[in-house]
Parts: sequence; C-alpha cells; structure tokens
Amino acid sequence: MRNALITLAVAVLFGQSNAFAEDGSKTASAVFAGGCFWCMEADFEKLDGVGDVVSGYAGGVKQNPTYRNHEGHLEVVRVPYDPQVVSYRELVDYFFRHIDPFDDGGQFCDRGHSYTTAVFYANADEYGAAKAAKEAAEKELGKPVVTPLVELNQFWKAEGYHQDYYKKNKIRYGFYRHSCGRDHRVKEVWGGH
Repeated sequence: MRNALITLAVAVLFGQSNAFAEDGSKTASAVFAGGCFWCMEADFEKLDGVGDVVSGYAGGVKQNPTYRNHEGHLEVVRVPYDPQVVSYRELVDYFFRHIDPFDDGGQFCDRGHSYTTAVFYANADEYGAAKAAKEAAEKELGKPVVTPLVELNQFWKAEGYHQDYYKKNKIRYGFYRHSCGRDHRVKEVWGGH
C-alpha cells in the first residue's frame, strides 16, 4: 500500500496523468523504433497504461552506444506498460499509427539508418502479436509495410538530456516536430483509416 501511495504521489508531483501499476501488479515493457525518439516518447506517454517512456538505442552491436556514436543502432523507446490496462498488441497498433510505415530511409525529416522503424520483440508471443498488427496495417492501408520485426538483444538507455526532451524543451520540441512534418505525414497515411 505504501509503495502504491508513493507511486501515485510521484505521478501527481510530476504531472504523470497515466500512472500505472499502482496496485503492485506486474508491468511489462516494449521497444519500438519510430524515427526520432523524442517524438515516440511524447506519443506513447499519452496512452493510458503506459509509464515513463525511456529513449535509447537498440538493434546494433556496439556496446554502450551514445548519441554521437551509435552506428548500427536505431533510436528507440522502451515503453513500460501495465498489461491489465493496455496489451502489447494494442501498443504495436498504436505505434504503427504514429509512424510512416512505408518509409525505409528514415522518418519524416530525419533520414538515415538510425531513424528507420522497427518493432522489437522479446519472445514468441510478442512476435505473433507484432506480426498480426503489421499484417492488419498492411490490409488496412492496402500496401506493404516496410517496418521489420526484430528480436530484441539489448536496450541501451540514451543520455539524460534526451529523456523527456519534449517536456523539458517544449518550444524547441514543438518547432522541431512541426517543421519536420511528422503529424502532417501521419495524417496523410492514416487520416482516412
């Protein structure tokens, strides 16, 4: 009970409206690459059942990658969630609706390998859910989705200045997101669906 109250107090103090697992229930996490990790962090933290999303790197072989040296890795987010509130499949569906699933060269104004998309899975159940979500997106949109499903080997947390960037730098982040065309393109792809 005491831990639940502390969790709730921290959530209230820091404006976290989507506090989760207050009753001590099991939490899980999912990892997604959707271009700029600042944007994915902002998008996922709006979702009920999701905790404090963490920006990082995954998919490469370099140990202890940094923003200046993460060759081979993608910018990713680790999404902690309460499976009693939101399922892994729902997270994958949500992810697809916040990216351009047809772009294999990056996302929006961010170009290059580190900004490409991927759904990382940790086990066979996650793979099955991710595959079903990808197939559903392809069926709904009427064309192939280029986002690969990749087995997660390791998640590396990004530097502190990248965490909660959209909260700490609201004006810069807002300008970046708007000028990058992310929301406009997502609406073009998904607007009628």
